Amino acid sequence: MSVLTKDKVIMNATAQDKYEAIRMAGQILKDAGHITAEYIDKMLEREEIVSTYVGNGLAIPHGTKESKSFILSTGISVIQFPQGVDFGEEKAYMVIGIAAQGGEHMEILTSIAVICAEEENMEALRYAQTAEEVITILESEMEL
Repeated sequence: MSVLTKDKVIMNATAQDKYEAIRMAGQILKDAGHITAEYIDKMLEREEIVSTYVGNGLAIPHGTKESKSFILSTGISVIQFPQGVDFGEEKAYMVIGIAAQGGEHMEILTSIAVICAEEENMEALRYAQTAEEVITILESEMEL
């Protein structure tokens, strides 16, 4: 099973708030068979502990340490929010949900952070027209 596929990318989405955006990211992972429903609760729980907004228009919601048992396989969901979603003081235009088994978690988080630290990459993701474009940008640096 591929970590990132077209069916796990949603373009031109809208969400009322960050909690809805996180639920959407989690639901994609659940529908793809990467997680159980409990993992989504743990993603929301993590957001209460510390914001998953990492800067540059990007949020990376993922579960708490206690959520590992709810991960069935490693996967990533990507949602583009052209209007942005409020994550406290900032707006996220890209929300990338992560569920990773074992040591893959930090590897994936680091790869995404490196890609999205580049402003031109974030702009390309934000204004991408297709899921294929999004995957191409993200896979350019990731070893998936």
